[in-house]
Amino acid sequence: MTNKNIIVIGAGYAGVHAAQKLAKKYKKDDSVTITLIDRHSYHTMMTELHEVAAHRVEPDAIQFDLRRLFNRTKVKLVTDNVINVDHDAKKVTTEHGEYNFDYLILGMGGEPNDFGTPGVKENGFTLWSWEDAVKLREHIEKTVAQAAVIKDDGTRCAMLTFTVCGSGFTGIEMVGELVEWKERLAKNNKIDPDAITLYVVEAAPTILNMLERRDADKAEAYLVKKGVKILKDSPIVEVKENEIILKSGETVPTHTLIWTAGVKANSDTKDYGMSTARAGRLKVNQYMESEDFENVYVIGDLAYYEEEPGKATPQIVEAAEQTGMTAAKSIIAEISGGEKEAYEGKYHGTMVSIGARYGVADLMGVHLSGWLANFMKHMVNLYYFFGIRSGYYMFHYIRHEFFETKDKRNIFHDFLTRHGNVLWSLPLRLFVAGFWLVEAGAKIWGKETWETATASFSTIPQLFNGLGEDSWLVGSTVRMPFEWLQTTTSGASEAAETATEWSTPIFSKMPGIFEWFMQIVLPTPEMAVFMQKFMVFVELAIGLAILAGLFTWLASAASAGFLVMFTLSAMLGWDKIWALPAAIALLNGSGRTFGLDYWVIPYIQRKVGNWWYGKEQAIYQDKK
Repeated sequence: MTNKNIIVIGAGYAGVHAAQKLAKKYKKDDSVTITLIDRHSYHTMMTELHEVAAHRVEPDAIQFDLRRLFNRTKVKLVTDNVINVDHDAKKVTTEHGEYNFDYLILGMGGEPNDFGTPGVKENGFTLWSWEDAVKLREHIEKTVAQAAVIKDDGTRCAMLTFTVCGSGFTGIEMVGELVEWKERLAKNNKIDPDAITLYVVEAAPTILNMLERRDADKAEAYLVKKGVKILKDSPIVEVKENEIILKSGETVPTHTLIWTAGVKANSDTKDYGMSTARAGRLKVNQYMESEDFENVYVIGDLAYYEEEPGKATPQIVEAAEQTGMTAAKSIIAEISGGEKEAYEGKYHGTMVSIGARYGVADLMGVHLSGWLANFMKHMVNLYYFFGIRSGYYMFHYIRHEFFETKDKRNIFHDFLTRHGNVLWSLPLRLFVAGFWLVEAGAKIWGKETWETATASFSTIPQLFNGLGEDSWLVGSTVRMPFEWLQTTTSGASEAAETATEWSTPIFSKMPGIFEWFMQIVLPTPEMAVFMQKFMVFVELAIGLAILAGLFTWLASAASAGFLVMFTLSAMLGWDKIWALPAAIALLNGSGRTFGLDYWVIPYIQRKVGNWWYGKEQAIYQDKK
């Protein structure tokens, strides 16, 4: 077999899948070389650009280094700009080299299509690359910060108006992220969140036209509920620096126009001498092979193949992956023999996230909305990492999306995020709560009754038979083994028996100064009986509070305090000393992880803070 050189241009969804498929097939075949050329050293998760642009995740969360994707494979990586493809000489020329090919796969994808609208290039922002997302994010943060100290109402309003042109996946997902981000932007810059206005401008009479109307209508209703202004039947005819002009003549003052209205083929291919179709996409046959040149394949958004008359392969991730696989299989058939497989698009549905916590989805006829739709999108993204064979980036996706988000921008809100809570302390919290509930239960029912009733699930109903004779709530016996109390009560013998309930104490006797203090606090048996009954309910309250995660800091502090007191009282044994450091560990805000403190503490902080200290503003105009 003669040597075969395969060159893949473009490390998008399609190019990565094609290269992975070819690398797996020819892993041990030295006669086949595979070269992947891209202007970047990384693969971008394009479907999540809006998350970076609206500061839900950090930029590196959607940037996957090609070395980590293709290490220990035979794929050679070249980071360079392609400047020419010579089909006659079968040569690809880059800025810094030349590469001969026997088979060529073009997967450079698309780029924003402004349809010639004046001012878009000069004054608008696009969202079609990692650089676009970072640039837009920085612009939004800078613009809001500047607007916060502008006193002119008109200028301030225009600066705080963010407009998205286009209501496809990208546009709606972008405005959905802005809905959630504006709370943080407002807080950081000390302005009212309602001062930030969000628009979606759509030329068509409806939005999200790739979805069934019932799904699109749910999305629209959600956005309207969140205060987004949706202008339909409103083509933009010009974009100026500080406003946009609609076909109707209406103007929208804004310093930020995000253009997501269309996609066209990568303009780098215009000189490749290949037949084009709608939006400049390159025509291919059912094997993803160019209609003009043999052994040249086109995949992803760049390829134009009509699955049905007038219906081209959609520009979505699933289609990109499948066209990449089709081209790879076609080349394998050429090199190794066998029948080529015609492209047959198998699409499993559409999903649109509208912020981190709401979405709509149509999965093969199953319609989802809300939390579940976004959960399914995450599952699809995780499955994608199986396709590119990267457990490393699957792990990082989980970390970025579930454990490192802020401001509840997560399908699990802040229950999992390490920035808001301490998830890993939850088992310890439940264990400490159980410790106190068991302690309280043994004192309420009496140790003998409690142990008998809790010996198994079937005996638990015995707790409803009443309190035992050794209950701390029954009678006037002093149950605490303090000498000055036992010798002055008629129940001294019972108290002595009760003392045997305690395991060998850490201290053999109370330190003198603490004994002096306890004698002041508990001078008489009557006071001791009252306090021991009171203590039972305190222990019960501590256990229930820690279990529910309500005022957990106070409950944990009380837990630690009482354990120290029991230790100094020579009542705490070594078998229970673990509860002291455990209680201290729970002072870390553990109640905000699956606990009521998640809602209660921020509410109290907000209400009391605003009442006592006042509400922050960017500009003060107090008048006497």
